[in-house]
Amino acid sequence: MNEIATKDQLSGHRIEGPFVPTGELAIAKRAGNVDLIAEERQLQRVESAVEGRYHGIKGYLRLYQVGKVIAMLSLYLYLDQLDIHFKHQDKRRSERLKRALELTRAAYYGEKLYGLRVWLLQTFLRALRRIFLGTGTDRVANQEKQAVWLKEKLIKLGPTFIKIGQSMGTRADLLPLPFVKELGTLVDQVPPFPNDVAFAIIEHELGKKLNEAYAEFELEPVAAASLGQVYRARLFSGEEVAVKVQRPNLDATIKGDIVILKKVAGFAERFPQLNENADWTGMLREFDVTIHEEMDYAAEGRNAERFRQNFIDWSNVHVPKIHWAMTTSKVLTMEFIHGTKVTDLEEQARLNISPSKVNRLLIKTYLKQLLEDGFFHADPHPGNLLVMPDGRLAFFDFGMVGRISPRLQAKMIDAFFHVVDKDPAGIAQDLIDLDFLKPGTPHAVVKPVVERMFEFHFNLKLKDVNFKELTYDLADVMYDYPFRLPSNFTYIMRALMTLEGIGIITDPEFNFFETAKPYAKEFMLRREGRDFRKAFIDKLMGRGTDGAIDWDRTWKLAKMAIRTVLNSQN
Repeated sequence: MNEIATKDQLSGHRIEGPFVPTGELAIAKRAGNVDLIAEERQLQRVESAVEGRYHGIKGYLRLYQVGKVIAMLSLYLYLDQLDIHFKHQDKRRSERLKRALELTRAAYYGEKLYGLRVWLLQTFLRALRRIFLGTGTDRVANQEKQAVWLKEKLIKLGPTFIKIGQSMGTRADLLPLPFVKELGTLVDQVPPFPNDVAFAIIEHELGKKLNEAYAEFELEPVAAASLGQVYRARLFSGEEVAVKVQRPNLDATIKGDIVILKKVAGFAERFPQLNENADWTGMLREFDVTIHEEMDYAAEGRNAERFRQNFIDWSNVHVPKIHWAMTTSKVLTMEFIHGTKVTDLEEQARLNISPSKVNRLLIKTYLKQLLEDGFFHADPHPGNLLVMPDGRLAFFDFGMVGRISPRLQAKMIDAFFHVVDKDPAGIAQDLIDLDFLKPGTPHAVVKPVVERMFEFHFNLKLKDVNFKELTYDLADVMYDYPFRLPSNFTYIMRALMTLEGIGIITDPEFNFFETAKPYAKEFMLRREGRDFRKAFIDKLMGRGTDGAIDWDRTWKLAKMAIRTVLNSQN
């Protein structure tokens, strides 16, 4: 799990820390009312300590710290795309000059003077770019240093910004490649909070003493992350469990930072050019929803149960059992799973497990989640995916999940039809239908651009197409032309790029599209066939007469089914 994975656990080795009988812990001996009241007051003091960070002088200091990081990042990104900005400025200046020629001589020389001011500004910005980004060979190296600086600043700003940085690591349409790669390695690097606070939270949440809920407990956390920390424990039944405890000051921290970010986003809305390639307000709104979902451990437990139900017939997929009697919104008790991470090839070889088979299973599970279930694990990094000794794939940490509406699923399936058929015009229309165009953009302007770009990739063999490279190529198009990545695609892109990264490690010959193609066809045929049967029966029975059967889509489905059957017989 993102919140519980450690180096030792992910290496596949069993963690054998010293279990301590809970009855021997100091907190277990606090039984009187005076002790319990003191414990509760201590917890309240810890819970409220962070709130002062967002009021008075400290509040302004926090706003300055956050604003400084955002301003420096904005400057880096602006300088990185300086030539494109200049191109647009020169075009507008040329148009203004033409209009001025039709007016008085004074207006013409006024425009000339304006042009001089623009030239001076551009000269200054070019000098600034040389200082910050360098030129030629050292530019990438400087960007790598800046990416490290950004990651370190986000870690220092705390859990809200660590989570934002993890999401930004998927946005190749917004950030240069060195930033994407560095933020893609961003992990929670937060020191643990004291055991007495963690144990007090557990007792407060469960409404019982620690020694009444657990027989044994480890005193060293398995891991400490941005949202909480995890301990290994044992129940009175003998079952080994992981106990995740939320940080005491988390809610106040997230709430205060969201207020600051809304102020920054509101300021950015005054400058439309800052919002051209990103729906900042929409992304912040989605982040606000998802971070609060991730903070609700009871919701995480329900997500795990739903995921398990979706894969109830898959004997090779395992989801840890949730112990609901010891689970609340701030404490999660679940089955502790031992295994090796999906990218640990040596350990899998020792267990006689094929990494390539594990990878294909992983891809198949995600196609089911995206195209069939409409409910997917949004953070599939190696720490959240363990291969159990018997070869089963175990999924962890369901705090971050994505949901896809049936309407969006249907559009994604349409897009896959066009990918399979190598139909760039169809893909261009798909991008329009999926809301990748900025509001008010004429569709005719962008269709030829997308068609040319995808034609290049379609000239490659499918096995040579790299999903991440395709995403990076799209980034250039999205910056130059009026495209934007819809906020509801953030987690889909994050999951797909992470999956490809895992696939490349586990199988050097791995190609996402080549591996996904047969599984995607299988799920599409099943889903589309079911939808067609329903529509056809409704027509025969006179039900649902407001909808028509899409015979063109049905014909494509039939051709795909025939090709699939013929290929399976060869």
